[in-house]
Amino acid sequence: MRDKAKNMSILIPFFSATGNTKKVANVIKKKLDDSNISVTMLDITSYSRREEDIFINQYDAVIFGFPIYSMRAPRVCREWLETLDGKGMKCSVFFTYGGFGKDPAHYFMKELLEKQNFELISTAEFLGAHTFNRSGWKAVVNRPNESDFKIARDYTMKTMERFLGNDLNKLGEFEKPIYKKSQFDQAEKYRFSLIRQLPTRNLKNCSMCGLCEKLCPVNAMDASIGTANNRCIACFRCIANCPEGILHTNDISGSWNKKLETHRMTQEEVESLESKIYL
Repeated sequence: MRDKAKNMSILIPFFSATGNTKKVANVIKKKLDDSNISVTMLDITSYSRREEDIFINQYDAVIFGFPIYSMRAPRVCREWLETLDGKGMKCSVFFTYGGFGKDPAHYFMKELLEKQNFELISTAEFLGAHTFNRSGWKAVVNRPNESDFKIARDYTMKTMERFLGNDLNKLGEFEKPIYKKSQFDQAEKYRFSLIRQLPTRNLKNCSMCGLCEKLCPVNAMDASIGTANNRCIACFRCIANCPEGILHTNDISGSWNKKLETHRMTQEEVESLESKIYL
């Protein structure tokens, strides 16, 4: 594969608020680097980066990386994708998720990318510590780990075979959801039902570095008052990157067992979930 791929140029745009998606993206990049493939990483987590013009057609193929929020890629990512024109370019998508609600993310992403004139040739999903662990949950706390990274390397090579035309098989169809998009829009709002206190801080211990405001993907954090406004998407990037570790939401640890009961899963079953490739 090396000889055929050495002149290829791959773009990896990714959204990673708490670091899970970036970890997987880095594993994919390393595997491509080892095959002497040119790779460009594009972190679109910041609002300003998504506002920049992206000359996507200078690349040979794209591997997108997104977390799953409320069964789909985050709305800000979907809106960013709607600004692109793939012009027939081959692409792949990988998701990270916290053990729950991963479907129908693949279905809706395939639909969106095809609308934007991309040819989706593979997808994958990887376990990653749930965002709400920072508010008290205990969902796949130590993921992604080496077992996930091994699957990520396999995903990379299988995806490259399709990019190169060595594997002419087509990506299968995903099951169409029984609910309407409007109902999934409502589910996005439910994401906030447990988080009654948006990210905020104890002013007495704050160095006023302003990093929380700078990093917020949707310009929701106001460093001067130390709290986010209702534009917040509960990605918790501010909490994950606070140097003093003083940003927080309300404690939702009491809802963890209820979450397990709702999904009819045990803690052990959640921890044993495996990452997966779709071809």
